[in-house]
Amino acid sequence: MSTTQGQTQTLSRSQARRVALAAQGFLDKPHAEPTMRTFDRTLARTGVLQVDSVNVLQRAHYMPLYSRMGPYDADPRTGLLARAAEKRPRRVVEYWAHVQAFMPVDLWPLMQHRMDFYRAARGKWWKDVEDSMIERVRVAVAAQPGPVTARELEQVIGSGGARSKEHWGWNWSEARKTLDYLYQIGELAISGRTSQFEVRYDLPERVLPAHVLDLPVPDPQDAVTELVRRAARSHGVATASCLADYYRLRQQHDPKRPELPSTAVAIERLVEAGELEPVRVEGWRRQAYLHRDARLPRRVGARTLLSPFDPVVWERERTEQLFDFHYRIEIYTPPEKRVHGYYVLPFLLGEEIVARVDLKADRATGDGGLLRVAAAWAEPGAPGSTAAELAAELWRLAGWLGLAGITVAPRGDLAPELAAAVPTSGSAVG
Repeated sequence: MSTTQGQTQTLSRSQARRVALAAQGFLDKPHAEPTMRTFDRTLARTGVLQVDSVNVLQRAHYMPLYSRMGPYDADPRTGLLARAAEKRPRRVVEYWAHVQAFMPVDLWPLMQHRMDFYRAARGKWWKDVEDSMIERVRVAVAAQPGPVTARELEQVIGSGGARSKEHWGWNWSEARKTLDYLYQIGELAISGRTSQFEVRYDLPERVLPAHVLDLPVPDPQDAVTELVRRAARSHGVATASCLADYYRLRQQHDPKRPELPSTAVAIERLVEAGELEPVRVEGWRRQAYLHRDARLPRRVGARTLLSPFDPVVWERERTEQLFDFHYRIEIYTPPEKRVHGYYVLPFLLGEEIVARVDLKADRATGDGGLLRVAAAWAEPGAPGSTAAELAAELWRLAGWLGLAGITVAPRGDLAPELAAAVPTSGSAVG
């Protein structure tokens, strides 16, 4: 970092990358066998784990843990995340924290301002849920001996009307909409999910630890300030828009509505307290802020694949500013218009994103399953070792997923070299 007396210090793009990756946990010493202590450390770095139903490779919330901890027990019933989310002492709970995400349970009172907003707005998605249905669902869930899915609840109270496909093709009954609304406003909590990924709802007092429910609820601006503080720790260095995006917060302060919390007020408070330092980052047009505990390592020795929903890359403008890496997920793009593929993961090597691969876990082959590389692309300036390093990482990923082999399709400029490297690296990687 450089600075001139009386002026704001400046970080090079490389320094900003290293700060960001250190804040996200890529500098933490790996444990030989990841334990719940490893999980806690990693969650403290990321803050949230985005939940997504796409399972072409591995569900999104499992991948950031793998990227930082390496292969770990990800069994959906007994693994580390399952225990943290569904066993006592419960460490995480699902809520709309970034988008749908696992968050530490102690964030529950900090989300009360969001729950209140959804109550006033009549929910996030469903504006037409009837009061009579809300009351029926409240009573029915409370009467159940344990958590309940929408389908199970429908057996008790009926479907509550025809299913709707008005929102992105979702096929939701009135009962399902009502459960989701009550979850958004905090009257219900997500206890877990079934093997088919169906949400299981229950009363918050039967899901969350008592000490969490007993925590005082901060006023909205104090809650937003704490969320910005956590976002700043997880980012290391960030602009105001990055800090707002992490927990999907309102960015601007409105003098006409001072009761509304904002990221701008939170940043001002944290700068005054010395927790954030205004800095400039090479190539960034906007003001940046460095967290006072941020580390600037001399190097980052990462070698891993990143989920499309990893906090390192989920804010695409930030990804471009840090890594000069233009990234768009193409799941919803028609096949003929996709540039890189359906489910493309960036490959992080050292402090750089040097390649991207379109991956699929094919468990229906009958011979132990295959990790299929549908396409592989090198980034400009990727080092000569990229194919060999990526092949080794693919074998590590395949082993974690329980897949016996890897195939590489001839699509992408890196595919020929990767196909040649995969057979030679497989025997050397555990």
